[in-house]
Amino acid sequence: MDTRAIIINQYGGKEQLQERNVSLPELAKNQVLVRVRATSINPIDWKLREGYLQQKYPWNFPIILGWDVAGVIEEVGSDVTQWQVGDQVFARPATTRFGTYADYTVVDENLLVKIPENISYKEAAAVPLAGLTAYQVLFDHGKLQAGQKVLIHAGSGGVGTFAIQLAKLQGAYVYTTASKKNHELLKSLGADETIDYHTTDFEKIVSQADLVIDALGGSEMQQKSMEVLKPDGYLISLASIENENLAKEKQINAKGIWLDENSEQLQVLAGYMKTGKLKSIIATTYPLTQKGIYQAHELSETNHAVGKIVISND
Repeated sequence: MDTRAIIINQYGGKEQLQERNVSLPELAKNQVLVRVRATSINPIDWKLREGYLQQKYPWNFPIILGWDVAGVIEEVGSDVTQWQVGDQVFARPATTRFGTYADYTVVDENLLVKIPENISYKEAAAVPLAGLTAYQVLFDHGKLQAGQKVLIHAGSGGVGTFAIQLAKLQGAYVYTTASKKNHELLKSLGADETIDYHTTDFEKIVSQADLVIDALGGSEMQQKSMEVLKPDGYLISLASIENENLAKEKQINAKGIWLDENSEQLQVLAGYMKTGKLKSIIATTYPLTQKGIYQAHELSETNHAVGKIVISND
């Protein structure tokens, strides 16, 4: 079927974002068609738009960006039994060139999770990619346990706001770096100590940490992060590790990670949201239009949005 979508036909700046009608692939037996009510912006979106990921994803154009979805099932594949038309669902779909900046998107049935009744489409759309990244960094890769100390860099970002809440739910002691204006919010999410990176060197505050989460990358940040970790501690980066030799020298478990789609973990996050233990922090909302996506990318590229940038398609 055809769908209205915001696409790119070549790599480049925000001016490459265009509204077009695109033909979606035919629904497979194990897939559903979702009417997109909301999606959200993640750094992968504009990094892929710029062409930084074309070796990892050598796709044909046009490319529909976006890999979060919250919406309503409109059609189900012939082998789908768990879901039906009308179900309200959210997901981090598989990474294909047919993303979620569109009126309709195709999602594998095994990646879907039901949206809790007390959660809006916008709140749900903010969760999958950033929430799953936070969960996997903390627990799959960082092995965080109750009573341990974690430093979360860029705590006011999309991943950071979820990571603070999840670390506290695990019973950890949470340090985070953020601009002073965001400290009150991050303390309300559970941060034990907030560090203004403009005025304070975090390595003078934090010591003997079990885990550091690096959302931004860069050799200087990572080198200082290694200084505050225990031997056998974990430095987990959403970028690449710049100095692996130093990590080995200091006996630090350092690695850059890439998100795995995982509906079981998303179901855990949905459960926390249903009981009010986890919430989406939404920086701002834009409409699903060429201009709206352009403005959303513009804000995301500053790395200064507080929480998630959501795209609404009401």
